[in-house]
Amino acid sequence: MQLSLRTNLIGKALAFCVLATPMAASAQSDSAFGHASDNANFLRCGTKHPTDKEAALREEHLKNMRVRASDSDASAAYAERSAGSVSVDVHFHVITDSSNNGAVSNSVINNQMNVLNAAFADTPFTFNLVSTTSTANNAWYNVSPDSPAEAAMKSALRVGDASDLNIYVANIGNGLLGWATFPSWYAGNPIDDGVVVLTGSLPGGSAAPYNEGDTMTHEVGHWLGLYHTFQGGCRGSGDYVADTPAERSPASGCPIGRDSCKGKSSPGVDPIHNFMDYSYDSCMFEFTAGQSSRADEMSSVYRGL
Repeated sequence: MQLSLRTNLIGKALAFCVLATPMAASAQSDSAFGHASDNANFLRCGTKHPTDKEAALREEHLKNMRVRASDSDASAAYAERSAGSVSVDVHFHVITDSSNNGAVSNSVINNQMNVLNAAFADTPFTFNLVSTTSTANNAWYNVSPDSPAEAAMKSALRVGDASDLNIYVANIGNGLLGWATFPSWYAGNPIDDGVVVLTGSLPGGSAAPYNEGDTMTHEVGHWLGLYHTFQGGCRGSGDYVADTPAERSPASGCPIGRDSCKGKSSPGVDPIHNFMDYSYDSCMFEFTAGQSSRADEMSSVYRGL
């Protein structure tokens, strides 16, 4: 069953989204950055995927964590909490340069929060904006993942604990749309925890066709523990969600009827409308029931939400 959540109103395996022209993307390896599209000005996203072995080890760790939490049967299906019952405090950090380029209005921030809450409406999660900061810093303005600038930015600005969602918005470097940390990473590096997105990906921004706010939806999905829908391709356990059909590679644009794993063990057309694929923002409008349950379990076990 699919959960339609909104209309179109709107060793570390780093999850990050790439913004690039097809020409630039063609220079990247498929294994690192996905596949270039002939009909799009941008790639939606690229990921350094965990290997099948790494993903399996994470699942075993999750099972062990459930046992430690006195779960009498770690193999039992997770009992998902009711829709809207888990409130996540959000701290929104806007990074500008010294000339105030990259400034974001309160109305845009509110629009982004509305997009996020609409996307997760039929899941346990609701997102509550509790603080907003604006910081002028030229070094952080073009921040890239795993850089000294990222470490300095997060060390200075991050607030709260594992249950607090810190979002950093900047003119991020290396042609990226955004990146996020997974719940299981928190214990090893609490300061690094959070989501970083390109300013132009916010609603009404300059990164069309990825400017309706769903880069943040996608990255918050990672922050809650979700893999991409094409994790593992057509083989193995994929994204560890039973109701997302296997997908050989990322979708681009909105290829209705695409079936890249036709005839394989996980039947069904590709989940191109899923927030955890790479389709255009206008094409994305759903999480599945299985994704909702997995995100709830991961955030409960690793974030104490």
